[in-house]
Formats: sequence, structure tokens, C-alpha cells
Amino acid sequence: MTLPINLPEVVAEVSAAFDRYEDALVNNKVDVLDELFWDSPYTLRYGATENLYGYVEIQAFRAARPAQGLARQILRTVITTYGREFATANIEFRREGSTRTGRQSQTWVRTAQGWRVVAAHVSLLG
Repeated sequence: MTLPINLPEVVAEVSAAFDRYEDALVNNKVDVLDELFWDSPYTLRYGATENLYGYVEIQAFRAARPAQGLARQILRTVITTYGREFATANIEFRREGSTRTGRQSQTWVRTAQGWRVVAAHVSLLG
């Protein structure tokens, strides 16, 4: 099966969802972050210091996380869509005051409620 890659209208949708996620992340809009993760026990998020399995663990992490030090500069963004239902968003970033480069990968799926993150991974280079 061959899926069309990067249909412009789908890239625009996923880019808008990603931009909404990024705004919510750096401004600690926990309700929006919760909304944008798929509410499922199959959702996972590997963070820089934690492994979270299922929406409930991810939601609890967000609720307990400090609201300071969230600002970051995005150095590079690559969004790729596969057909109309599946996409990946990958960025390199740097936190304010840090020289370390971070990486964030997200897998997005179109659901009945809109685009949702079903898997995420955050890591920092040495």
C-alpha cells in the first residue's frame, strides 16, 4: 500500500495541532495538553526522566509538574504526514539558559475528536 506523503492540507492540520501543543507546553496550559493526548491506556510518553504508560499516568505527570522553566527555542521542526490519518512531528529544541539540545518526537493520529498524540519521546543530548 502506498500512502500519499505530506498532503498540504493534512500538513497544515497537523502543524496547527502541533503549534497548539507547543503553546500549551511552554505556557503550562495543562487542560490543552491533556486534550491533545489520546485518552487511552495505549498512549505512552517517554520523558527525559520518566516513562509514562497510559493517559492516566501522563495526565498525573502534567498535573504535578512545576510550571517554571518551560520556555524553549525550537531549532528545527520536521512534520511528516502519511495519508490523512497518521503523522509524526519531530523537533530539536534548547531550553532557556541551557546549552544542551533536546529532541522531541510525537506520533499523531486523527481521531473522532481531532488530531491526538498517541506516543511521545523527549530526550537530551549530552
